[in-house]
Amino acid sequence: MKVQALTLAASGLLSGVAATIVPAKAATVGRALEYVVKPKMFIVSMFDPEAEVWYGIEEFDILARNITVPGLSPLFPDVHCTEDGDVCQLTIGESEINAATSIASLVRSPRFDLTTTYWMIAGIAGVNPEVATICSATFSRYAVQVALQYEFDPREIPANFSTGYIPLGSHAPDEYPQSIYGTEVFEVNQNLQKIAANFARKATLNDSADAVAYRAQYNASSAYAAGAQPPSVVECDVATSDVYYSGALLSTAFGNFTKLLTNGTGNYCTTAQEDNATLEALLRAAVKKTVDFSRIIVMRTASDFDRPWPGEAATTNLWWAEQGAFEPAVMNIYLAGIEVVEGILDGWNTTFAKGVNATNYIGDIFGTLGGTPDFGPYNYNNNPVKKRDVKAKKGKRSAIKVARKL
Repeated sequence: MKVQALTLAASGLLSGVAATIVPAKAATVGRALEYVVKPKMFIVSMFDPEAEVWYGIEEFDILARNITVPGLSPLFPDVHCTEDGDVCQLTIGESEINAATSIASLVRSPRFDLTTTYWMIAGIAGVNPEVATICSATFSRYAVQVALQYEFDPREIPANFSTGYIPLGSHAPDEYPQSIYGTEVFEVNQNLQKIAANFARKATLNDSADAVAYRAQYNASSAYAAGAQPPSVVECDVATSDVYYSGALLSTAFGNFTKLLTNGTGNYCTTAQEDNATLEALLRAAVKKTVDFSRIIVMRTASDFDRPWPGEAATTNLWWAEQGAFEPAVMNIYLAGIEVVEGILDGWNTTFAKGVNATNYIGDIFGTLGGTPDFGPYNYNNNPVKKRDVKAKKGKRSAIKVARKL
């Protein structure tokens, strides 16, 4: 459906819409006939199927208002909102670059007041059968950028290395990164994570006969007992990688990296391509107080396993197997997600307008928003790194880059 940005006459604006649609300041927007939307809930989708599951639902019409925002993906140039502006939805595009660019453009748009908005990243993902199964809905505390590492072809690694991925600035897979970029780990509000997960547990999740048959193959290994169970709502953590990977070796390596970067507290269960990029853009907005970082929910539903069952080829798992989970997982975005959206809207005046207090650390590895990270090299006892050393490492790396260019 092709949608266009809407404008309202000032008289209609003042008399015909709810409080979350307010007149724009002419000095800010430049045109007196535009309005500012102050959503209570913002749904973030990555591509068409994740977005379309919200269109035409009975609970609300997300296509009632359609606002073109400069800088969004050329494929998805519009933000969609309900008539009263309480709920909005954006499709940011797949991969880290698309995600960061779209969110950065949105949070700088004068058409929105996002200071009290709750964000729900709502997409599909691969799933680790050691933790959960296909068609499940997962809610994360940590997002870890697992591919931000050195990479060697596994045919050329030392015999005592378990993987060709080595943390930046380090010399072995189990050493904490010595070179820190700042986007490696994000931690969101754990109290909100648990509230959202409990809302989602009211849903009856979709499944399929093919998914039931496929997950039964994981009974062959006791390590994959969770993968053989029916779908459920699980609290666990998401990995971000532009590389769409499959296989036990890579998945295990990235699970170990998640544990390493979160000082043992992270529990890798889903893999996606956007979340760290989305969270970095939201964090930078939070620095300017235009976004509240404590109001972020990361929900991923499981559309495929990240590794094969014992005896199956990794290529078969990724390309040829009929896992039967894609369509149920997409539908479960809506089934689980609508419980979260309605739970927040219904409890707005009593609970959510004032915010959910975060009792855990929230933010990035640098402590940009204040507080002390409960992960990262500054309190890690294996090979501690100081911020000053991190900066020195970055400077050295930059110098090497320049030398290579010369």
